[in-house]
Amino acid sequence: MLFHSWSFALFFATFYSVFLILRRTRLRIPWLLLASYAFYAAWNPIFLALIAGSTAIDYIAGLGIASGRGRRAWLGLSIAADLGVLSFFKYGAFVAESLTGLFARLGIPYAIPAPGIVITAGISFYVFRSLTYTIDLYRGEVEVERNILRYATFVAFFPALMAGPIERAKSLLPQLRETPRIRAQDIADGLSLFAAGIFKKVALADALALYVGSIYAAPGSHEAPALIAATFAFAWQIYFDFSGYTDMARGVARLIGIRLMLNFDNPYLSAGLGEFWRRWHISLSTWFRDYVYIPLGGSRRGSVRTEINMAAAMVLSGLWHGAAWTFVLWGAIHAAGRALTRRLEATSVWRDRVPKIAKQLFVFAIVSFAWIFFRAETIADAWLIIGRIFSFGWEDPRFPILAFGAIVSVWLYQIVYESRLAWVLRLAPLRIGLVAGMVLYVALFAASRGQGFIYLQF
Repeated sequence: MLFHSWSFALFFATFYSVFLILRRTRLRIPWLLLASYAFYAAWNPIFLALIAGSTAIDYIAGLGIASGRGRRAWLGLSIAADLGVLSFFKYGAFVAESLTGLFARLGIPYAIPAPGIVITAGISFYVFRSLTYTIDLYRGEVEVERNILRYATFVAFFPALMAGPIERAKSLLPQLRETPRIRAQDIADGLSLFAAGIFKKVALADALALYVGSIYAAPGSHEAPALIAATFAFAWQIYFDFSGYTDMARGVARLIGIRLMLNFDNPYLSAGLGEFWRRWHISLSTWFRDYVYIPLGGSRRGSVRTEINMAAAMVLSGLWHGAAWTFVLWGAIHAAGRALTRRLEATSVWRDRVPKIAKQLFVFAIVSFAWIFFRAETIADAWLIIGRIFSFGWEDPRFPILAFGAIVSVWLYQIVYESRLAWVLRLAPLRIGLVAGMVLYVALFAASRGQGFIYLQF
């Protein structure tokens, strides 16, 4: 049930009309949980057993941690159960295939049978969200939740269930404990966010997907200009796709009276790779910072250990995205880039003498290069694309002019958004005009698009 589908419109209209009636009663949480489970079951009813089981384990572990007896053991149970389920369902086949390939290279004639399982949609997001509860409870940063229905709603909250943001327990649970205040501003902001998200997805991401898909499906049939154009186009496609989903999720939550965190903050205006990761998929990057990088020692144990900790977090982030070596290499490239540029970004020459636009283009080039491994079907395809790009052969890239114009427009909008002229974008007539234009475009052209969200596969 995609956010930009008529089935979701019918689902939400039904849910919301009842929610407004029940929001001041004790039935608010049961109704929200029922809606969240119905939303998840629309993808596959079998998924409910897994999310309910994970919820039950972490709820019980939370009570055990709060009791003060065997706190470390209860936390260990939660982490082992969550990461065990995530590893089995998401990485079981990948591990089996990788070991079989290793055995073959060593001359061992043994093939490990891959488990016949289906990757559970949204598992990476709700497992990480649930872990924030038990870990932060162990650290004393969040209160124990004794209402199992409320805790289950926190784990399965449908706006953020499938592709985040990975909201922390310390942020979302307190909001679920209070009666939501839904004001006219919340409705206006929610609808505006949702409209912007649909526009990003339908008008921008899906349009770029047609071009990117045609080039990356047969990279050997194209020369450098087309491959470069498709790579840059994918950088914007994945941004429009994922930030569009996040905007819709935040918009739906806002209509319910819940505020979800900002997940993207104009990342392609970053003047450094460190800054990029503070702006891109913020809920995930901060998750790895707080629950992997800092526990490993962060930057407290010398420069060498800092680089190792950073590399571990980045490679794990890559593996989180998918069970393939292409994602691992994507994370490794970012780890290497961060290690090589971290000291450069701290120099006065870089800070004061290099023009900001040059730094932004430099970062965008590195990020786009890494996206090649993220988008390519195989590592062999990724190396083929890189080889063709640096061969400098020429052909007409046939890049769609309208899509190019949309990218330039969005980039200029973001520049103005972070400049002294930002007040212009807050003018009511301009905001109303932009939303009306986006809605009109979606109404005219949405029927011709049918792309799913990229991050739903993770």
